Amino acid sequence: MQTSYRFSAPGRTEISGNHTDHQHGCVLAAAVDLETTAEVTLRPDSIIRVASEGYAPVEIDLNDLSVHAEEKNTTAALVRGVAAAFAQRGCKLHGFDAAVRSTVLPGSGLSSSAAFEVLIGTICNELFFDKKCSAIEIAQIGQYAENVYFGKPCGLMDQMASSVGGLVFIDFADPAHPAVRQAAFDFAHCGYTLCTLDSGADHADLTDEYAAIPEEMRRVARVFGKDVLREVDEAEFYANLKSAREAAGDRAVLRAMHFFDENRRVQQQVQALERDDFEGFLAGVRDSGRSSWMLLQNVVPAGSREHQQMALALAACEKQLAGRGACRIHGGGFAGTLLAFVPNEALASFRANMEAVLGEGRCHVLSIRQAGGVRLA
Repeated sequence: MQTSYRFSAPGRTEISGNHTDHQHGCVLAAAVDLETTAEVTLRPDSIIRVASEGYAPVEIDLNDLSVHAEEKNTTAALVRGVAAAFAQRGCKLHGFDAAVRSTVLPGSGLSSSAAFEVLIGTICNELFFDKKCSAIEIAQIGQYAENVYFGKPCGLMDQMASSVGGLVFIDFADPAHPAVRQAAFDFAHCGYTLCTLDSGADHADLTDEYAAIPEEMRRVARVFGKDVLREVDEAEFYANLKSAREAAGDRAVLRAMHFFDENRRVQQQVQALERDDFEGFLAGVRDSGRSSWMLLQNVVPAGSREHQQMALALAACEKQLAGRGACRIHGGGFAGTLLAFVPNEALASFRANMEAVLGEGRCHVLSIRQAGGVRLA
């Protein structure tokens, strides 16, 4: 009987759709060739023990799958939350040891937490649930663990891209049953290289900044008697800007403007890729970046004057690209990474010049991985 196994889940890159998922909007995302892996050995008891390289091991007991307030913002919370979601579905879980390694660095903007959640979910699904959960359900389980147990009000895009794999267009109009379609476009033949650039800014202590974005967008939606902005008629929103400002505040209204533009832009960019109009797609990347900076305002944390690493990295990136390619903030924002499409012939100089500004090893060349969460052995 086999008692040891190997699993892998990829990091993700958000190609388009910055902070649209939590408002039931559209996203274009992709799994990338950086991964989180686990060597798994079954145990005879009810303990799940996860030893991540470089971190202290964490243990949870499957006999206690309730939310632990003291575990908020910890790896243990994610493990317990994923296990709880499987137990709620009737899965008979068993203990296991998992030795975890990752090339998806924490704070990289490539969703190390989502890759970890998908990894644990894939382990539970493969070993104890006869693969009854789809890739979409595993993503939803990861989101549940992060929202309820970890305490971060994230959307579903990160987990979905990691779990499904490839380049995916996701429409969250019905978040319980999101429409997921793998987009047929080969970035390898477009003449550009996909890069992420690490700004050097840390995600630590930014949970309130992230949480404010969905909360402020929902505040605007409530002005119109709705729960999320996807349910609000855009024309009605603009016809009632004055009352929306008075009820929700200016920043919330600006963030709502970003949502309406960005949600439409995602769909336009998918259409551009499908008709092989890569320049049209890049124009959308540039517009997305400007919207995130000006309207969404997730480049510089509120009140941060001296340290503005993301803004500096974006400005340096635009200077290096000199009107070619495109760059934009990536993921949640405020810290972490930005995304750039760099002309192949300019990649070497771009990388050298950006690392001269940001530090050696801060420019990562990525490729898209077709497989999502998977059992390797």
